[in-house]
Amino acid sequence: MPPIVANGRRDAQILACALCHYPNGKGRPENSGVSGLPVDYFVRTMFDFKQDLRKSGDTRKANTNRMIAIAKAMTDAEIRQAAEYFGAMRWTPWIRVVEADVVPKTRIAAGLFVPLEGTLAGMEPIAGRIVEVPEDTEQSEVIRNPRSGFVAYVPRGALAKGAALSERGRCAMCHGADLRGLGPVPGIAGRSPSYLARQLHDMKRGTRKGPWMELMRDAVAPLTSDDILNLSAFAASRP
Repeated sequence: MPPIVANGRRDAQILACALCHYPNGKGRPENSGVSGLPVDYFVRTMFDFKQDLRKSGDTRKANTNRMIAIAKAMTDAEIRQAAEYFGAMRWTPWIRVVEADVVPKTRIAAGLFVPLEGTLAGMEPIAGRIVEVPEDTEQSEVIRNPRSGFVAYVPRGALAKGAALSERGRCAMCHGADLRGLGPVPGIAGRSPSYLARQLHDMKRGTRKGPWMELMRDAVAPLTSDDILNLSAFAASRP
């Protein structure tokens, strides 16, 4: 594990990559899974952060601004080391997608949905949302166990609608058969639907730019919020 991944660099106020994205690169719904990404794509994305080409469309999302500051402080060599470290890992199952009418009541903790406990616990209608929560809150939030994954609740029918949208939009033409990636284009199968939905919204709103976005501009333009939810749910459900 490169020093920048394991420890960061304190003199430049760079947090360790492994702190948020975990040593195995699995990440969490409030950030991203980075293992198994093509090295060139990883490097290009970091330079997009550096050059202010990638921002969140939601000004409340503080960790995106933190990521921008970290990218700007990293050297080209550190970016390459992190890209090669995480790129050498194969993406494996981490998120379980469940269609549901009702979901656990939640609170927000550092950008993450966490089920309420005790007298506040209960269920509520999913109401057209993706609700992605830890499989085990203690393992994720107290121990930060990089082997304890997440469950993503999505509205009933989302997967079939997403499959139809993916086929009609020819997502596989760039993202590869079964959405597992193709050359420098990243795989999106089995990744966090919360993350995927945020990226599609950012692309549609124009807050995520850069050379790669030219490929996505026409694809995201006609998408509604429901389309984005359904596509993200479908991609996340793929093996």
